[in-house]
Formats: sequence, structure tokens, C-alpha cells
Amino acid sequence: MDNLKEKTAHSIFWSAINNGAVQVLNIVIGIFLARLLSQADYGIVGVLSIFTLLAGNIQSSGFTQALINLKNPSNRDYNSVFWFNITASFILYGILFFCATIIADFFRQPCLIPLSRFIFLGFVIAAFGITPNGYMVKNMMNREIAIVNFAAMVISGCVGVFLAFRQMAYWSLAWQQIIYILVLNLGRFYYVKWRPSLHIDFTPVRQMFSFSVKILLTSIITTLSNNILTFIFGRIFPIKTVGNYTQANKWSVMASTFVTGTLAQIAQTVLVQTADEKEREKRVFRKMTRFTAFISFPALLGLALISHELILVTITDKWLQAVPMMQILCVGAAFVPFYTLFQNLAISNKRSDIYLWCTVSQIVVQIALVLLLRSEGVLAIILSYSVVNVIWVIVWLFATRSLISLSVLNFLADIFPYLLVTVVSLAVTWAVTSWILAPSLLLISRIVIAAGLYCLLMALFRIDIFNEAIGYFRSKFGIRKA
Repeated sequence: MDNLKEKTAHSIFWSAINNGAVQVLNIVIGIFLARLLSQADYGIVGVLSIFTLLAGNIQSSGFTQALINLKNPSNRDYNSVFWFNITASFILYGILFFCATIIADFFRQPCLIPLSRFIFLGFVIAAFGITPNGYMVKNMMNREIAIVNFAAMVISGCVGVFLAFRQMAYWSLAWQQIIYILVLNLGRFYYVKWRPSLHIDFTPVRQMFSFSVKILLTSIITTLSNNILTFIFGRIFPIKTVGNYTQANKWSVMASTFVTGTLAQIAQTVLVQTADEKEREKRVFRKMTRFTAFISFPALLGLALISHELILVTITDKWLQAVPMMQILCVGAAFVPFYTLFQNLAISNKRSDIYLWCTVSQIVVQIALVLLLRSEGVLAIILSYSVVNVIWVIVWLFATRSLISLSVLNFLADIFPYLLVTVVSLAVTWAVTSWILAPSLLLISRIVIAAGLYCLLMALFRIDIFNEAIGYFRSKFGIRKA
């Protein structure tokens, strides 16, 4: 138990470093690109994201999660999944290559023909790195994952900014994506000693299929859920509106990805190891829930508070129309990281059917609301989308509570203290800074005051997760108590 606890803490530390560093770089690079590019540039690339992501889902087909869910996957298992991914990627690229004209006609953007054919090359390149990434996650190589992601972000970001300076418009975003995937794969193969063999045997893939197919369907539905607004907006609104939404969504996704990325790299691996001991599994899950609330609420709700001045200071007033979208999205996104925990709980208990039906139900409800409110405008659609994100946490709770006997009261008791402290901290911060007019000073003041109040209240109420985090950092860096 102590060994698992220490290994989990170490993995969370490096996962947080990885996702934190990547998101900081993402912000810095994004600021440069948003200043150099137009809303239309972001809109044109944004409408293609749903096709790339769906193709990526089909390409991996849930076998990565299946590998992680195996207690001791063999070289034969890894090799089988590797060659399946490669085969699927070439078939899918061929299909999408010929669909490029249909996509361009749908969005009434002829430039999407060459652009889509280029961007879709990304998942062909990515196919070579899916299995090595699964190997790294399975073996909790979080330090190495952090290094690889950091290098890929720096190199691809520099390429994107350079091309934007050269007035390459949306092509700079496309090249950034391709270079990122390429560097990521090179780094994975550098650290992973496993190598594919030419002995191709799809028997392990067939054995994993019944589990993987549900993960595949769920991944497709999740991708549709996360990108359906961009797709619909691209059809019914001007491309500039799509660009504003893409920018707003990018900021909220960066913050939520920091949380979900940190959890995703360790949650399933840890829960698989505790799945046979239900009381232990429940304790681990509840602790992960508290940790999620500890970082998700201040990160996302805090971002909503500072969104106006953040946009002004970083990417200028040409993006101000994205501010209300960003504020609404951040509130909904604050609850999305809990999905990651429930999803991994279901998967670790071999209940991918729960994962599937919870996600399918959510996307059906969201699409129905989008279609119902399309005449009400962008903000009404985004608001309904975010409200469903908040409510659906309870749906996940009821769907999975039989796995570890987790009650609604247990869950609320785990998250409510962190939500309350966050809301109080942000409300006080807003009240004491509302008189500040200079955007830069307002931004810095709100970040410093909100963070200080949050930590102070955590210490005053002796919140366990906060104390454990402080204790871990002290031990990590050799800092003694005063």
C-alpha cells in the first residue's frame, strides 16, 4: 500500500509538471499566434479538428486502454496493437483524402481541400507513436512523458510562430500540428526500449476486441461531444465566429487538460491495481476525487474570473468577443475532470459498457439542445452545453456507484469544501479588485490575491489534500518545517 502510494504521488508530481509545463508553453505560443493570426485562420483550422480526432479514435480503436488494462501485457500484445494502428491509419487517410472536397463544400471553404489533406497526415504519423505511448503510461514513465511533451511543444511552437511571422496564415497552425506529432513520436521511441517486430499477429487484437470496441465507440462519442459546437458553428455561423469560439474553447481546454492530463496518466493504472480490493479501491478513488476538486475548481473558475483582462493583455482586444464564451465554457469545464475519474473507474472494472452509455447519452442530450437553441445564438448554445457538463457528473456518479458503493453524499462531501473555498476566494478577490482599471494590474492582482486566499483558507481549515501536497513538495525538495 505504501509503495503504491509513493509511486502514485511520484507519478502525479511528474504528470502535473508535464501538463503544467505543456499548458504554460501552450499559453505562451498561443499568445504569439493569436496576435499574428486572424479569427478566420483559427476558424478554418478549427472546423477540421473533429475529422482528425475522429480518425485518431478509429485508428487506436481503444486498444491503448486495453493494453493499459492488462496487468502484464506481453511484447506480442504491443506488437499486435502497433501494426493494427499502422494499418488503420493508412486506410483512414486514403478515405479522408478523397473526402476533402466534400468537407470543403460542406463548410463552403475551398481552401480546406489542400489544407485537410495535409493536416490529416498527422494521424498517419501519430500511428507510429500510439503503442509506445501506451507502454510509457502503463509503466508510469511520467518523467519521460513530461520531457518528450515539453520538447515537442517547444519545437512545434517555434515553427508555428516563425511561419506566422512569414505570413503563412492558417498553414502555420497546420505545420505546428504536424511537427508536434513528429517530435512526440521521436521522443517516445528514444525512451521506450520496446521495438515492433515484423512478425504480425492480430490474435491479441481480436482477443481485446470485445473490450476495445466499447472504448472505441465511447471515444468517438466523446470526440463528437467535445467538438460538436465547432462543427455546427462552422456550418451555420460566419467563420470569424468559429474562430472566436475556437479561441475561447482553447483557453478553457488548456486549463481542464492540465487536470485531466495529470489524472489520465495515473488513474487507470492505479485503479487496475486496486480493483480486487473494493474498500481500498474506494479510498483511492475518493482521494483522487478530492485531488481533482483541489486543482480543478480554482484553475477553471479562476480562469473565468480573469478572462476579460487576460484576453486584453495577452491577445489584444480583437478577441474580446471570445470573453463571454470563455467564461461560460470555463464553468462547465470545471466539472469535466471528474469524468476522467469515473471513466477510469469503469474501465478498470472492465465495465466499458458504462463508459459507452454515459457518454452516448450525454452527446444525444447536448446535440438535441444545440439544435433546439440554434436560433437563439452562440451564447445560448454554449450555455446549454456547459450546463449539461455540470449536471452529467451526477449521471456518472449514479452509473458507477455500484462498483465501489460510492454514495451521492460521499461524493458531495469530497468536492464541496474545495468548491466552497474556491467560490469564497474568487468572490472576495473580485470585490477587492473591482476598482482597478488598468488591465495588466488587474490581471496580476486577481491572480495573486485569489491564489493567496485559496491557500490561506486551505491551511486554516486544514484540508488534507493541501497539507499532503505541501508535505510532498517539502520532502521532494528537502525543505524542513520552520
